[in-house]
Amino acid sequence: MESNTQYKSLDYWNDRYKEEDHYEWFGDYTKFKDVIHSLIRPSDKILTLGCGNSRMSEELYLNNFTNIVNTDYSPILIKAMRKKYISLSKMSWLVMDINNLEFEEKSFDCIIEKGTLDALLVDEKDPWNLSEENLTRIDKILEQVSKILKYGGIFISITFAQPHFRKPLYAHDKFNWSIKLYTIGDTFHYFIYVMKKGEALSESDKMFNSRKKNSDLKIKPVEIEENNLFSIQVD
Repeated sequence: MESNTQYKSLDYWNDRYKEEDHYEWFGDYTKFKDVIHSLIRPSDKILTLGCGNSRMSEELYLNNFTNIVNTDYSPILIKAMRKKYISLSKMSWLVMDINNLEFEEKSFDCIIEKGTLDALLVDEKDPWNLSEENLTRIDKILEQVSKILKYGGIFISITFAQPHFRKPLYAHDKFNWSIKLYTIGDTFHYFIYVMKKGEALSESDKMFNSRKKNSDLKIKPVEIEENNLFSIQVD
């Protein structure tokens, strides 16, 4: 079993993608299909962040959501995906680091990440108290996401991270979005956070708006006892 701290290394991903054709973090598309389809339209311009070798974009395309821009910082991966999906001609593949999103303002109706932000946080030892380095990194990424998202557009974040860990990162007035949460699964849960640009945060989400430590928020964990964000491993 490999250490999950390697997930922050580009060399790790380049080596892995030389051998691996497909892998789904948090399960396949069918788990999230109903929620995603309820939120987007076939005409929407969609951006995926850290697409990896997931089949999610392929599934979206085959369900008539074809205007998709896929990004990942691994050139090995992007070259392979361009070749693999050459027949899905309306979909594009770009080598791009999530830390530096090179798009114009208000470019996308929908932005999706599935486990990409989780991978950036795997070296954290205490999910209640993230390092200033990672807090700053995530904050800058979200500022970019908000900037390139159209007014009325949505940012979909799929993760293991429970609300008391993830909402303090998302719930800030400067991002100019509301937050809606969907929980998927029975005994084992995934969380889908949907941020809609141009809508105000709810009163309950505004409590996360300060820079208090998560451990000071006194929020009871929901539904699963352990935050699996920090224990993802590759079999």
